Amino acid sequence: MAKSVANKLGKGLAPQQFIDGMTKNREQFLDWQNRFEWTSDDDREFFESLSNRDDIRCLILAADWCGDVVRNIPVVFRVLENSGIPVEVLIMEENLDTMDQFLTMGGRSIPVVIFADTGGFVLGTWGPRPKHVQEVMVRFKQENPDRNAPDYEEKLKAARSELIARYGEGTGYQAFIVKELRELLETF
Repeated sequence: MAKSVANKLGKGLAPQQFIDGMTKNREQFLDWQNRFEWTSDDDREFFESLSNRDDIRCLILAADWCGDVVRNIPVVFRVLENSGIPVEVLIMEENLDTMDQFLTMGGRSIPVVIFADTGGFVLGTWGPRPKHVQEVMVRFKQENPDRNAPDYEEKLKAARSELIARYGEGTGYQAFIVKELRELLETF
């Protein structure tokens, strides 16, 4: 069934409103945003060229308490800031109806970056993290389906450590987000 976010267009927060309203992790969020640099002029020009289009909208399901939001959404904001694509943030807890349309392996994982047309028809999504980082959680969930298993929390902690390691210390992971968003946007 085709997904629609028509009822949410125009109801979210502008990126700056989201940042201004953050009560947690704001400094880290701004740090990742300020450290973003284009690694390719070709990518920068691709995103700037989208300003010729007026048929794409972007909604982002997010919350300031989420580490993946804090790492990834600053990149999304920077990549889209000169694209001409209107970007709105939907706070997950206030938009569970929408969140539940975009589950990741059955769970509420954020961020979810949703691209839609002007009528709200969903064209594609990205998130909650770059593919090479997300592989860790996919494998964890496949290998640990029983949340009540005695060693579940221990294994989850190990998976989270691997996630952090895959993100790495610096901003290298940001290039993967740029690449994945570009590949998605090139399909519509």
